[in-house]
Amino acid sequence: MTTFDPDARRKRIVRSRNLVMALLLAAFAVLVFAISIAKMS
Repeated sequence: MTTFDPDARRKRIVRSRNLVMALLLAAFAVLVFAISIAKMS
């Protein structure tokens, strides 16, 4: 008997996708911050 839980698999996929989106958002924020610092100096 396999313990295949499609709900747990979906939760893991959603969590990993949320993690990727958070990393992209953080990278974008750092990029905008760096550009604003470079333009001020």
